[in-house]
Amino acid sequence: MKLWSNSFQDGAVIPSQFAFCKIDPSTHAAMSDNKNPHLQWSDLPAGTRSLVLICHDYDVPSKGDDVNQEGKTVSANLPRVDFFHWVMIDLPTSMNSISEGEFSNGITARGKNGPDTLHSARHGINDYTGWFASDKDMSGDYYGYDGPCPPWNDSIPHHYVFTLYALDTDKLSLSDRFTGQDVLSAMKGHILDKASITGVYSLNPAVKLPA
Repeated sequence: MKLWSNSFQDGAVIPSQFAFCKIDPSTHAAMSDNKNPHLQWSDLPAGTRSLVLICHDYDVPSKGDDVNQEGKTVSANLPRVDFFHWVMIDLPTSMNSISEGEFSNGITARGKNGPDTLHSARHGINDYTGWFASDKDMSGDYYGYDGPCPPWNDSIPHHYVFTLYALDTDKLSLSDRFTGQDVLSAMKGHILDKASITGVYSLNPAVKLPA
């Protein structure tokens, strides 16, 4: 399998239009365009009956004590955890690409609708659901894609891994409200192949990013 994007190169910086937040010189961060990037794939294995797409950031701080706090920095030594930005299942094998902005073009307070989405696929909830749970203006179920918004005081760049899975089943047996971890569990024993690309992003101007 092969997976690529015209929106960014594998290992390179994700442009800010595909992020939830962008750098703002006066406030550190501001809302961005939040478009999903272009993705395209080829060489699906024989027997593929559906596709799953997951995007996750593996650099999220395991503790939020210093996150986005003036005068503090999130240490590079802090253990990191996964944060799911996009979970989509039951994509048909007739598809071989996703266009820029096809599934997300802007920020929706309280989250986009789901699970049903384009092409008879289904969206899971991403981890902004938990992040905004205590925010009276933003709380809700965040289905589909919502892009990068790492802490603006993090000392390391964040890595966003887009992974396409080829499955031997038409549909995954999941309820209408499922998470990335739910999908990883449900796919066990059904994965024929997978392919990934990684983009890098930071809201900290002091962080060195790939050229």
